[in-house]
Amino acid sequence: MDLSGNQLSGSIPITLGDLTKLKILYLSSNQLSGLIPREFGNLKNLIELDLSANQLAGSIPITLGDLTELKILYLYSNQLSGLIPRELGNLKNLTELGIDQNQLSGSIPITLGDLTELKILYLYSNQLSGLIPRELGNLKNLTELGIDQNQLSGSIPITLGDLTELKFLYLYSNQLSGPIPRELGNLKNLNYLDLQENQLTGPIPASFGNLRKLQFLFLRANKLSGSIPKELAYMDNLVELILSENQFSGYLPERLCQGGKLENFTVASNKLTGPIPRNLSNCSSFKWVRFNNNSFTGNLSEAFGIYPKLLFINLSDNDFHGELSSKWGKCKNLTDFRIARNNISGSIPPEIGNVKGLLGLDLSSNHLIGQIPKEFGKLTSLVNLFLQNNRISGNIPEDFGSLTKLESLDLSDNRLNGSIPMCIVDFVHLFQLNLSNNKFGQKIPKEIGRITQLNVLDLSYNLLVGDIPPQLANLKDVILSYNELEGPIPNNKAFVNASLEGNKGLCGNVAGLHPCEMLSSVVKRHSMAKGRKLILITVLPVMGALVLLCVFIGVLIMCNKRRRVRDVERRDGDGWLSISMLDGKALYRDILNATEEFDAKFCIGQGGHGSVYKVNLPSLGNIAVKRLHSSFQNTHPKSFINEVRALTGIKHRNIVNLYGYCSKAQHSLLVYEYVERGSLSSILSNEVESKKLDWLKRVNIIKGVAFALSYMHQNCSPPIVHRDISSSNVLLDSEYEARVADFGLAKILNPDSSNCTTLAGTYGYVAPELAYTMKVTQMCDVYSFGVLSLEIVKGNHLGEYITVLANSSTIDPEQLSDLLDERLPYPEDRVKDVLVFIVNLAFSCLLKTPKSRPTMHFISQKLSSMDARPHIHQRNPHVRRAIYNP
Repeated sequence: MDLSGNQLSGSIPITLGDLTKLKILYLSSNQLSGLIPREFGNLKNLIELDLSANQLAGSIPITLGDLTELKILYLYSNQLSGLIPRELGNLKNLTELGIDQNQLSGSIPITLGDLTELKILYLYSNQLSGLIPRELGNLKNLTELGIDQNQLSGSIPITLGDLTELKFLYLYSNQLSGPIPRELGNLKNLNYLDLQENQLTGPIPASFGNLRKLQFLFLRANKLSGSIPKELAYMDNLVELILSENQFSGYLPERLCQGGKLENFTVASNKLTGPIPRNLSNCSSFKWVRFNNNSFTGNLSEAFGIYPKLLFINLSDNDFHGELSSKWGKCKNLTDFRIARNNISGSIPPEIGNVKGLLGLDLSSNHLIGQIPKEFGKLTSLVNLFLQNNRISGNIPEDFGSLTKLESLDLSDNRLNGSIPMCIVDFVHLFQLNLSNNKFGQKIPKEIGRITQLNVLDLSYNLLVGDIPPQLANLKDVILSYNELEGPIPNNKAFVNASLEGNKGLCGNVAGLHPCEMLSSVVKRHSMAKGRKLILITVLPVMGALVLLCVFIGVLIMCNKRRRVRDVERRDGDGWLSISMLDGKALYRDILNATEEFDAKFCIGQGGHGSVYKVNLPSLGNIAVKRLHSSFQNTHPKSFINEVRALTGIKHRNIVNLYGYCSKAQHSLLVYEYVERGSLSSILSNEVESKKLDWLKRVNIIKGVAFALSYMHQNCSPPIVHRDISSSNVLLDSEYEARVADFGLAKILNPDSSNCTTLAGTYGYVAPELAYTMKVTQMCDVYSFGVLSLEIVKGNHLGEYITVLANSSTIDPEQLSDLLDERLPYPEDRVKDVLVFIVNLAFSCLLKTPKSRPTMHFISQKLSSMDARPHIHQRNPHVRRAIYNP
């Protein structure tokens, strides 16, 4: 019996326990709740039982221990609690046991050591405590063991070294202490070993050199010490070696990259010293490298070579000296280069301008001299540029005008001069601009006020002159202190708390400044008096006429408003779609009266096609009414009415309910249910509200959007494509449940047509293929969903960085922090893997080829289980990397 992957809800009927001949029962990936029936113990012939990815609660029935023929038991991704029954040790034929991602507590029963046929054992992401039973060493057939993300303590039992068939061992994110057993070096078939985020001490065993098949070794965030053993060089299949956040000291061993496969090498935040070994400096397989926060030395121009695959390197916070080599310009795939806080001297090589895909460049806090190369103008993908605290001189080159994707620019604490270039006003995405502690002169360009995203502007400690442009009033944090500015400060709240000290010529009613003096010249007073008299003689009669005219127009408007309401009452109902049992014409009249003919005070939002009003009606309570712009009313075709009629049939908990639509009255209206908390974009952009969106709420929002899109694509006939999925079009109710809204661009797919369209949607969310094919498919929504998922995790839209992520494969927990919202606490261990899974899933949605992206049905199925990996076998990193290209 296979009922998996449906939308079944409610409890599991106990009568299933009467199917005593049943051999296979799959109920996974539904919405089943309640208890697991103890009557399942009657299914003595059962071989496979899969209840995973539901909402089952309560304890695991001890009667499952009676299913002695059982080979596969999956209970993962539920809400099961209590102890793991020791009776499971009776299932001597069991080969796969997955009870991970629940709320199970207590210790791991030693009886699990009796399951000698077991090949896969997953208990991860629970609340298990106590010691790891040494009896697990009896499971000689075990190939995968995952007991990570629990509260296990004590030492790693040396008996795990007897599991010679083991390929994947996950013990990370526990409270394990003591040394790493040298016996783990016996696991010669091991491919993946993850011990990170524990309290392990002592050195890395030299016996690890025997793990010749090991590809992934994660020891990050422990208390390991001593030198890194030279025997690690024998692991010539190593792809990822993560040793950061420990207390390792001494030199790096030679030949760590002799296998030529090392891609991710991280030793950040240790106490390592000495030069970089030549074997590592020539490691052409490098993709992600972190040497930062150590005490490495050596001449930088000699320590590193050319890396054709390199994407990210961080050399910051070391003691490297010498000059930047022009060879960095040959690392064509480099997207992020960080070498801050070293002793680098010389000028910046212009060849860096050849790295066209560079997104982040941090050369700050060194001893760099010379000018900023004009070749930087070729770095058109650059998002973050940090050159502060050096000795760079000269002007900002005019070629900077092409860096229109910049979000953060810090050139402070240098010797730059000249004027602030006008090209900066074209940096429309700029969030932070710091040019302080330089020698910039002349006036502040008033056009800087056009950079609507700019939050922080620091121009302090320069030689700027003239007035403060009032156009800067929209900025949140303005620092203009210690210049030569003069005149009154703009009369705006933005400058009440601005840093303006040290400008002797400024005046105004602000603390620290002198009040602006009144003009004292008798001539000027006399001319001003004459001027005022002339103005009064001219203006007063005009103003009187205008007042009378306004009164007359107001009376006409009131009469016209009442007449239009009466006109609506006389209309027939042919232009209305009904709302429940209500009369559409009466509803329109009530909306018109309740909003005082759509007065601005009732408006709660504006979009490209109309304005949204909050309306309270006695018959319905609060509703949201979208009034379409007249220009849109005149251009949308009749077929749009048919699409709206189809949308009124949508009923899904994660889609805003469309009650009705009017197309023949004075105003064209869409009538929706009212969603209390408003748009996701407004919450994410609010410092206070965004912190209420904890990680679990954000995961739930992503799931809700996925369920909505899967329903539209899979369950609607014909399918419906939203075409404008963005954070502005996702609303949150009082429980922070996601509701997809704004179907103004939605398109019903006709299987007999090409479904071509004009390019539409929100910038930054639109699938790239729409720009040249104009063909709408469900994969357009999939792409937008990927962008939105990353935005929810990061807390803001990733901008042009999306194009780089579209070419990424996957990330590991080590790399997650760069994509997290820093306003929230770092996620707990049990949530982190879920976020890693979501981020990797989002990457697959951004693939350039639409056919390579997963379907929303596939995505919703994976998210519904909330498994950080696609299936029980998904701990296998190869499966994890391949699963997103179905």
